[in-house]
Amino acid sequence: MAPIRWVWFSTALLFFCGAERAIAQTGSVLEVNPTIRKIVAEVSSDNIRMLVDKLASFGTRHTLSDTVSTTRGIGAARRWIKSEFEKYAAASGGRMKVAFHEALIPASRRIPHPTNLVNVVATLNPKNAAAEGPKRFLVVGGHYDSRAADVMDAAIDAPGANDDGSGTAVTMELARVLSRHNFDATIVFIAFAGEEQGLLGATAWAEMARANGWNLEAMLNNDMVGSTRNGLGEEETGAVRLYAEALTPLDTGSVLRSRNSLGLENDGLSRTLARHITEVGKKYVPDFDVRIIYRRDRFLRGGDHTPFHERGFAAVRFVEVKENYDHQHQNVRVEGGKQYGDLPQFVDYEYAGKIAKVNAAVVASLASAPAPPKNVGLVTSQLGYKSTLRWEKNPELDVAGYVVRYRETTSLVWQGSVFTADTTITVDQSKDDYLFGVQAVDREGNVSLVITPRPVQ
Repeated sequence: MAPIRWVWFSTALLFFCGAERAIAQTGSVLEVNPTIRKIVAEVSSDNIRMLVDKLASFGTRHTLSDTVSTTRGIGAARRWIKSEFEKYAAASGGRMKVAFHEALIPASRRIPHPTNLVNVVATLNPKNAAAEGPKRFLVVGGHYDSRAADVMDAAIDAPGANDDGSGTAVTMELARVLSRHNFDATIVFIAFAGEEQGLLGATAWAEMARANGWNLEAMLNNDMVGSTRNGLGEEETGAVRLYAEALTPLDTGSVLRSRNSLGLENDGLSRTLARHITEVGKKYVPDFDVRIIYRRDRFLRGGDHTPFHERGFAAVRFVEVKENYDHQHQNVRVEGGKQYGDLPQFVDYEYAGKIAKVNAAVVASLASAPAPPKNVGLVTSQLGYKSTLRWEKNPELDVAGYVVRYRETTSLVWQGSVFTADTTITVDQSKDDYLFGVQAVDREGNVSLVITPRPVQ
């Protein structure tokens, strides 16, 4: 046994030294996990194309459309999505479970009569359900319902290739790829219904998660991730927008006052997740840019990340940079020699594939990483020129240490980091002038989400 312990110690020491050198040079852990790099490479733009073509072939996927037909309407679409998820589950060794999540929605402005809403859910359980550490959930999704110009017209063709066939296809492709790998956290892939009628499916599932007290660590919403050319002819193939809101309806009263006094207006869970996504994306998809937009969403539009964010979960939305309004919420037609409608021919599948690769890297790395550290505190009991932080030791056996992040209060991104194997550290930056965060990191270089410290004595 002694030689084995020595090998482990030597490996850990090499990681510590390598991590410290990398952090000193760049402010972040540089190690690339070869398993995650392999996962990213397995994402296929051709598969995404086939999935979008099939989704568009149902004619319409309007929430109120036909549920009986085997070839047209939302019923046929959701049964096909479920059957595809079940194919992926067959490669998971029994870890992936597929089910419909149903919710009876009462009549409202966009629902003329009570309607049974059906989300399609594939849940990939951890490799060891009894593993040490808290049970964590990660959610990735897109909405599979569609619409044309009249949001209440359930009969007219609404192929919904980009909105949101592209996001649904990305979600399904991630389920296919990730189902063949083992992780430490539960990953939930969801095709939401009722988005166009008022974010109904996402609201029902997010409320269920909140009511059950689930430790939902991150929600990634992919909604319209296939257009690269807008109506003005402008093109963008090398970037995606990532919308991330700061405050939630829970940030009121003393919570809001505390955030304001500490200068944490830009450090809510969703924006912390967004920063993490940009770093992981650059690490594994270096030729593609993730551009954070510090807003909930675009004007006059909304997305399925919002019900999660409003319930206190970290949730963000991926959306293309160059939207084309000729192919959004339009009746399929040719007018003045121009083709209108959300058709597959207007989706850039290589582009959607790059966004899927970013999603895959983020979800796989978070699902492989330790849980974020708990009870992170910034010691404020006395005046001083430096800053001391402390936190609880993670229970996972593969934790190599922790990364303390810091940035000036005027910076929107982390500017530097320090690695430590301990759970207490004193850094040179003044607590009066800097913001801090702490991540857990494992021996493969996977890092958790950042936790912002609270003042402690």
